[in-house]
Amino acid sequence: MLSQENLEELLATALHSGADFADIFIEEKNSTAVICEDNKIEKISSGTLVGAGIRVISGKETAYIAAADTSFEALQESALKISQSISGTKKHDSIRLIPQVNITGLLENIKLRPNEVSMDEKKAKVELLNKTARAFGPNIKQVSVSYADTNQSVTIANSAGKYVEDNRIRTRYYINVIAEKNGLLQTGYEAPGETAGFELFDHFPPKETAAKCAERALFMLDAPHAPSGKMMVVLSASAGGTLIHEACGHGLEADFIMKDTSVYAGKIDEKVAADCVTVIDDATLPNRFGSFAFDDEGTKGQKTVLIENGILKSYLTDHFTSQYVDVKPTGNGRRESFKTKPQPRMTNTIIAPGDKDPEEIVSSVQNGLFVKRMGGGQVNVTNGDFVFEITEGYIIENGKIKHPVRGAILTGNGPRVLETIDMVGSDLGFQAGVCGKYDHVPVGDAQPTIRIPEITVGGRM
Repeated sequence: MLSQENLEELLATALHSGADFADIFIEEKNSTAVICEDNKIEKISSGTLVGAGIRVISGKETAYIAAADTSFEALQESALKISQSISGTKKHDSIRLIPQVNITGLLENIKLRPNEVSMDEKKAKVELLNKTARAFGPNIKQVSVSYADTNQSVTIANSAGKYVEDNRIRTRYYINVIAEKNGLLQTGYEAPGETAGFELFDHFPPKETAAKCAERALFMLDAPHAPSGKMMVVLSASAGGTLIHEACGHGLEADFIMKDTSVYAGKIDEKVAADCVTVIDDATLPNRFGSFAFDDEGTKGQKTVLIENGILKSYLTDHFTSQYVDVKPTGNGRRESFKTKPQPRMTNTIIAPGDKDPEEIVSSVQNGLFVKRMGGGQVNVTNGDFVFEITEGYIIENGKIKHPVRGAILTGNGPRVLETIDMVGSDLGFQAGVCGKYDHVPVGDAQPTIRIPEITVGGRM
């Protein structure tokens, strides 16, 4: 355990050659995973990841070094080495760190820490998920279940005087069910996760979750192919915000703005969406998978309004990019582990609820598609073009949700969709995810029910 004085000395060493800024990130992460495949527990793993990363910045030049040895002597050697890789002319006074206090209550919300739960209890939950899904009959051909928890302790300090010690606990499970009929395969999956302990299973009971997945997979076996062409689409709150994450969120991350590779570059205070659209990134939401008290640079997690009533208000920044896009640090400097330097990333990204009754939105559609669940997708950040899979969709006829359809995809342009959304519901649905930009970090996405007047649906003619 390093003292405050140790950290101050390490930072001074890192700045020895005249860099503008230095920071250090130290972590100890304990994790557990249980995986069930082919009706049996295939893998149980647990381990501890320990290490530290030191970064120095001089102008637009950045150097980073990672080390598994977190002793003061080893980190002093790393700090000296990294200081010699970058140089500047700025002179530094002695560094005085000021401890930051976690006032979010995120840890107080955790009822049962995963390290206090036996491995047998964790296995039992996984087995219950598997057993419940398989009980839905012979058409259930495959069930995959996984459980994971992490307990990450971090120490973060920088040459601007910031000093943070924090603990982050996250728990998640995943179930994917495959049903088969006459050679046709359909899937149902759920992957709830929270900044929570083992009480996650109280929030998302395994029997209910497994049943939902099995029923969805079986139900879609008899669904006809989706039609193709341009049509009105209603995205339900249960679709969970994949659209806003992929089609808009990445384009608002300041590293893309700084490189001028985002469609939103240079558009602060310009109209980029419909009047009814407000987009927020919020790390302070209780229990959500992307929430935290401090980001991986020690900046307090916060709520950032990105788009307000259609007007672009801000970008998502870390310490480095904030200097070049003229937006103060928004608390979005994130990294998967000590092995990588921080970069701007989303936390919990939300299309804010509007004032329309979700049933009113559906009833307003004469012919269209109702999307209940979204799958994976891809987006081109430069122009906003996207492709998304629909895992559960239904035809809307005369304002009524009718039969399900399978095999549908949505293709379009994110900025164009935001400009054309014309109804926003008063509900809000969340989903947990892991964003793989360059490395992987936990995020949350959310949206209300929304109506898109026209978008291209890929299916079968």
